[in-house]
Amino acid sequence: MRLTARSSRFVTVALALALAAGLTACGGDDSAPASGSEIAGETGDGAQAITVDHMFGSTEVTGVPQRVVTIDLQWTDVMLAMGVEPVGYSVDSFMPETGVPWQDLPADAVGLPLDDGPPIEQIAELQPDLIVGSYSIADEGVYDQLSGIAPTIAGLDAQQVTPWQDLLRTAGEILGEPDRAEEIIADVDGEVDAVAADLPGLEGKTFTLAQYIVGDSIYAVADEQDGSSVFFQQLGMTMYGPVKDEGESSGDTRIIVSTERSDLLQADLLAFLVNGGDESDLADIPGFDQLPGTVAVLDYPTIVGLNTPSPLSLPYSLEQLRPYLEEASGGPGAG
Repeated sequence: MRLTARSSRFVTVALALALAAGLTACGGDDSAPASGSEIAGETGDGAQAITVDHMFGSTEVTGVPQRVVTIDLQWTDVMLAMGVEPVGYSVDSFMPETGVPWQDLPADAVGLPLDDGPPIEQIAELQPDLIVGSYSIADEGVYDQLSGIAPTIAGLDAQQVTPWQDLLRTAGEILGEPDRAEEIIADVDGEVDAVAADLPGLEGKTFTLAQYIVGDSIYAVADEQDGSSVFFQQLGMTMYGPVKDEGESSGDTRIIVSTERSDLLQADLLAFLVNGGDESDLADIPGFDQLPGTVAVLDYPTIVGLNTPSPLSLPYSLEQLRPYLEEASGGPGAG
């Protein structure tokens, strides 16, 4: 199957997602409350009010929202995992026609295309009582428009994408179900930890997560705090040194290099997407067919699932990646 070259949103967001700094390889203290959220108390009518701090200020949510609009993939997954069916959700037109493989959305939910940014009028027509988004609300002007419709929560920090664990904890506070959020986090982390235990040979192996925009450049995640990087670190792996060094020297959390830089792809495990083409286009990258490690050329949903990690996407992407992890580790039980 040939992939169509997508908009700059994928270039700057889907693979080049920088999740919040401070998230450790094990996800930090699982008993901690969601970053940026606090219980503000009760209103005059007894309804609980939650205040959530985010990159554009703070938002108070009173009572349990009933009509939620999710305008990025992570938040859609988080709400679905918590048992909330959004009335409107973002649509990624580059996903398969059958939709996001790990999502089961209600038939009456409205898909919202984001090719030109959040469709403000369409969102207003849904009469939401809560709007949530992280990397899809990167502009304060857009945030102001959305918050004029309903209480709106943008990214919990200045990064493009917030760690899914923080989003889930925030949702748990808003919905009055913090224990359920912690259970989901423990379940997903448990799946990752089980693979790490089954494949001890991954310990200390290096990884690179990258894509080739056909006819353009190679893009690679170069931030150890990136959520997808944290996932690999949970497996016992470390970021490939030259990629990390390139990011540190440039000051970029994601690096953009020419196709001549196949030296940055020589990790023990390379998770890779050909964006805008197919495997025949790998011939554009000198030396790609001679890379020394395990090369996992993955499809679009799997890469997105790794780069916008969520409680629903990670189990799916982990399953797709498992054969390559086994190869890189030397097989189950190899150490």
